[in-house]
Amino acid sequence: MITLASDFGSPYPAAMKGAILKRCDARLVDVGHEFPRQNVRAAAFWLSEILPEFPPAVHLVVVDPGVGTDRAALVVRAGDHVLVGPDNGVLLPPARALAGDEYRADIEAYELAIDAPRSATFHGRDVFAPGAAEVHETRIDRLPELDALSPAEDVVDIELPEPELTDDGVAGEVIAVDDFGNVITNVPGEVLGNRTVVRVNDEPTPIVRSYAHADSGRAIVTVGSHGNVELAVNRGRGDEAFGLGATDAVRLEFS
Repeated sequence: MITLASDFGSPYPAAMKGAILKRCDARLVDVGHEFPRQNVRAAAFWLSEILPEFPPAVHLVVVDPGVGTDRAALVVRAGDHVLVGPDNGVLLPPARALAGDEYRADIEAYELAIDAPRSATFHGRDVFAPGAAEVHETRIDRLPELDALSPAEDVVDIELPEPELTDDGVAGEVIAVDDFGNVITNVPGEVLGNRTVVRVNDEPTPIVRSYAHADSGRAIVTVGSHGNVELAVNRGRGDEAFGLGATDAVRLEFS
């Protein structure tokens, strides 16, 4: 299996699929191609949540605002999985999630040779898709033997920001906003404890188990499937109600 994830929308992913199918007969599965445009951190967060649900696979990831520059192309082995994509930080958080608790000893990064691609603006088709196909056709323990790969040094990493806990609350940050408008923070859900109300940026807001546990149109705080605090509106958009977007600061106060 080769999974594909990008911020391309349509029709560019079809070209990547064509480039792969010229070279192998892998089963192709779309993770999604509507990741926030050029938002490497949001893509890394979502992929860390999504990719561990898959059986062993090659994961092609192209969220690449530095396409055409001297940024490297990477192949990263994480346990029984392999990720292929740009060296801009998008690969290592999901690699850690895929490798599990022993990730530090079970992740290997290789630089993928970029050999005169047809275009400076579409490495998804010209570099990463062929690289994913070649990796797919290679036993995972034989990756170091591929001529196109060499050990990578100084790989770019992304560490998602940590919230700051205080006696009366927590200071966090918005990591992403999903298509429903739910505002996903970096605050772990367990900090809410058994509370029923929290002040969000000075506004008292009920804490509920799920969206439908509040009246339609009501702003709420809940814990999402990712385990983090989520700011939402039942049958509405949390980003609009709270006036928040990616990277905005969030203050939760307990009183």
